[in-house]
Amino acid sequence: MIRLLVKILLPVLVIAGASAVAFVTVANRSEPARRPPRVAVTEVEFVPVEAGRYTVRIATRGTVRPRTESTLIPEISGRVVERASKLRTGAFFEQGDVLLRIDDRDYRAAVTVARAALAQARATLAEEKARADQARRDWRRLGATGEPDALVLRAPQLAGARAAVASAQARLEKAKIDVERTTIRAPYAGRVLEQVVDVGQYVSPGTVLARVYAVDYVEVRLPLSNRQLEFVDVPETYRGDAADLARRGPPVRFTARIGSKRYSWEGRIVRAEGSIDTKSRQLFVVGQVDDPYGKGPAGRPPLKVGQFVEAEIRGRTLDGVFVIPRSALRAGREVLLVDPDNRLRTRAVEPVWRDATNAVVARGLTAGERLVVTPLGAGMDGVEVRPRLAGAAAKGKWEAPGRGSGPRLEGKTGHHRGEPRQRRGAAVTAPRPVPSPRTAGAAS
Repeated sequence: MIRLLVKILLPVLVIAGASAVAFVTVANRSEPARRPPRVAVTEVEFVPVEAGRYTVRIATRGTVRPRTESTLIPEISGRVVERASKLRTGAFFEQGDVLLRIDDRDYRAAVTVARAALAQARATLAEEKARADQARRDWRRLGATGEPDALVLRAPQLAGARAAVASAQARLEKAKIDVERTTIRAPYAGRVLEQVVDVGQYVSPGTVLARVYAVDYVEVRLPLSNRQLEFVDVPETYRGDAADLARRGPPVRFTARIGSKRYSWEGRIVRAEGSIDTKSRQLFVVGQVDDPYGKGPAGRPPLKVGQFVEAEIRGRTLDGVFVIPRSALRAGREVLLVDPDNRLRTRAVEPVWRDATNAVVARGLTAGERLVVTPLGAGMDGVEVRPRLAGAAAKGKWEAPGRGSGPRLEGKTGHHRGEPRQRRGAAVTAPRPVPSPRTAGAAS
């Protein structure tokens, strides 16, 4: 009986005791300390804007072509008896060099025949002159008065003899010219593009001997859009200008990649073509590189005809403009600035030039303002941020502005006069992720 009561009461007592302990523990617990939630502030990088000068550089491209390309064709017939070593594909030659000789024996014989004909014609002319003088003397001996008739003085025969002499002289000159034409000489200093004939081949007028081109300078046709033309001083030619009037155009640098290396050549824009291309709506200007096959810097190959090159034309210099990273432009005409209260402000600007890395702004910015270069999403206007000087500009000392005062940068910013300012912001990093209130509370 007692054992039965113990089995019944013992669980009841254990449950009651545990309940009492739990009640006392809950009733006497202490309140946890409460901390205010930490407000997350986005960190952004900025660069101070400065007004200065900027030289526009226009990028374009084209193919190298010779200034003169010719096809050598003989003016006489004959067999090729000699070919100079300079008449070989890829070989160079100078003006006046002998490139090819054609058998000239027939033409030298023609010179001899023409000389004989000239001598005979001169002898005939001398005879006619003597007969005319004798006719005049006979007229006077007969006692006739007045001037004798032209037929009496053998004027027609004398004129025919003179004409025969002139014709014989012309045939002799023609024979001499044919002899000279048996020797093919270089019309200018150049290079052989293609050799067609060789020794032993019979040629006639119209036969192509070789194709050659001049090497004193080469030209490159460079297309420019209507927007690019605004910043290039194109050497235009107007009606009435002297034919030899030469206007100095802007300098241009040509670059080409050969294998893993890139080489450059200096040139100049010399003229613009007379019409705008109807398909592309672009104007082609012509760049010129002097002595492209001359020895340049060690290891640099010659600039060959047919080579594709990239060109950078030095355009006009803009004064009093702001050069900013192109990535800092939002929607093409807006930027984000950090105001003196460290809040973001959207500002409309007017870019006048853009390239792959820079944007040049004429109006909308003030020197000393802080331009945000960190990529941010939309709807950030008025958001409080923690600004940090970006890239090479961080080497200077930035003095935080007070309320109502502008920012000031002391020390070097890594920007050189006339160079794009985007380089000093090249080390831009992405903004740190904003922690949630729950994570911030746990971290504190």
